[in-house]
Order: sequence, then structure tokens, then C-alpha cells
Amino acid sequence: MKKVFIILLKMITVMISAVLLVGFTINLVSKKIEKGKIESYGQYVTVDGKNMNVVIQGEGEETVVLLPGFATASPGIDFAPLVEELAPYYKVVVIEPFGYGLSDVTKKERSVDNLVKETHEALQQLNMDSYILMGHSIFGVYGLEYVNQYENEVRAFVGIDSSVPTQEGMDEFPATLYQVLEKTGFLRLITNVDPDPLVPPNTDDITKEQMQLITHQNMMNPSIINEGKNFGNNAKATENLTFPKNLPVLFFLAEDDTQLEGWEALHAELIKDSMHGKMISLKGGHYLHHTKSKEMVESFRAFMKEVE
Repeated sequence: MKKVFIILLKMITVMISAVLLVGFTINLVSKKIEKGKIESYGQYVTVDGKNMNVVIQGEGEETVVLLPGFATASPGIDFAPLVEELAPYYKVVVIEPFGYGLSDVTKKERSVDNLVKETHEALQQLNMDSYILMGHSIFGVYGLEYVNQYENEVRAFVGIDSSVPTQEGMDEFPATLYQVLEKTGFLRLITNVDPDPLVPPNTDDITKEQMQLITHQNMMNPSIINEGKNFGNNAKATENLTFPKNLPVLFFLAEDDTQLEGWEALHAELIKDSMHGKMISLKGGHYLHHTKSKEMVESFRAFMKEVE
């Protein structure tokens, strides 16, 4: 019986290895084929010697800069519903950080300082020195650093269910697991089975296909993995920061995002000393800009009129 068990164990090991090898090969080959099918959008600016993609729409006198949540495959597509609502009133700039969308991947450490400086350099390349920052999810943490470094340029900060440095789990990113799942093709399989959850509603089939292709290229690439590894360090680097007292700050919080205890209290703490701080809860999940863009823009415009 012992010999039979050993033989079975070896057979199972060989089978698992074969499956992993096949998955790895399919994933690698598919990436090379799919890369040529991705259609360009936006425009490149040179940041730290690399290409960073930005999408600009609208011709308003004021500028709104949109910054994506962690590992968003294509911020240009992800923010489309929000851009549509903002563009009639503002110039809207969607930044695709390194490792996101059509931007290059970088080996540079994804520290909050580097992320902020790269974003600022992109805006400098566009000759923009006065703007409103609107950040989703993790860019709430980076945005907190940004407004403290470039207070004279930022007119207001808007968080879309944005992260805060003191929330739980900031140092619990399973980098190795994600790397294995990506390399072996399991993440590809998951997104193929259910490709729609992170795609904005009413997205046409062609755009959905493009989102899928970009997702396969970007998911858990080296820049994204490194950013995840730095969550804890970036939270510690910003945990004692607050928003400048005179800076208007508006938080849109998702009522259905109940995974973190005390979500509203954490945000209230950040704006307790702000002269113009406000929180608005909206019915919906973490990607509020997919389903509540119209309501958000209406409330945002009213808020800006109040503080002017």
C-alpha cells in the first residue's frame, strides 16, 4: 500500500506540473498575440524617461485630474462614465500610472513618493499647474501625500470611496500568490469566465474586448506587484498626514462597501479640521463612478460652488 501511495503521489505531482506548464505556455503565447490587438487611445507624455499614457477630454476652464484605484487595467475605460459627466463642464485628465492602461511598466519602487512625483511630472508635461484631484480607492492614500507636497497647485480633493492610511489590511498583500496565479494563467481563466464585474455598465462589446485584452496584459505585472508590496510602507509614510486646513475635500463613500469597519469614521477623522470638508454616502459598490457618475458630478459641482 505504501508503494501504491507513493506512485499515486508521483502521478498527481506530474499531472499538476503538466497543467501548470500548459497554463504558463498558453498565458505567455496569448499575451504576445493579444498585445498587437490593443488599440491606442489618449496620448503619451514622457515621465522619468518612460511613456505614461493620459486621456484628455473636455475644454472647461477648470481641470479635473482622475486617478485610478489599484490595478485598474485601463483607467481610460474605467473612468469613461465619469468623464462623460464631467467633460461638459471641465477639462478632464485621466492619468494612467506606470503599469496601468497603455503606460510603460517600470522597475522603480512603487513608493508613495515616487508615485506622487511621477503623477506631478505628467501634469507638468501637460503644462497644468492648477487642478482638482479626484482619486478612486488607493489613490486616496497617494492623494493625501500629493496635496501636502503640491498644496499650491491643488484646488480641491475628491475621494471616490477612497482608501485611508489607517484602514485595516494595508500590509496584507499576497504578492507571491498573485504572481503564481498570473504566471500559470489562472488569473486569465478567472477573467475569461467572468469578464464584466469591473467593466462599466453599458460598455459596448468592442470596448469590453479591449478592456479584456488590456487586463490580460497588465494584471499583476511587476509594477502592480511592487505597488501591492508597498501598501504597508505607503500607509505608514502617510498615516500622520492630514489634508491642508483650507483645501476643499469631498468624499463619496459607497454604502454597499461594508468590508471595513468604521469606514465613515476613518474619513471623518481626515477632515475634522478642514474648513471645507464633506462626506456624501451613495447607494452602490466600491466602483461608484460606474453607476453614480451623474449624481457625483451634480454633488461635486454644487460643493465647488459652496466653497468658492
